[in-house]
Amino acid sequence: MRQEYNKLVRDHMPEIIRKSGIECETVTLSEREYQQALRQKIIEEAQEVATANNADLVIEIADLLEVVDALLKSYGISRNQVRLEKDKKRASKGDFDNKTMLLWVDS
Repeated sequence: MRQEYNKLVRDHMPEIIRKSGIECETVTLSEREYQQALRQKIIEEAQEVATANNADLVIEIADLLEVVDALLKSYGISRNQVRLEKDKKRASKGDFDNKTMLLWVDS
């Protein structure tokens, strides 16, 4: 029975699927399609991080970071650029060390 996926997968997945005796079809995306697929993939991976049990959390975070790395490469963004933006935001708005949850704001 055919199951539709239409999602970005790691490079070796089609080979792994075929070696297990299952047929699959793939297509190579254009750069624009690839960037959009990466944006969708990061949502998928973030949801997996959000729902992971403690034992699987490191695995899911690793998957999320793999997609972040692919996004950086695709858009030509360096880790240093990200680090600088992270530092700017931390300096102006703080980090998450205090575990603060905003409950409400009265406008």
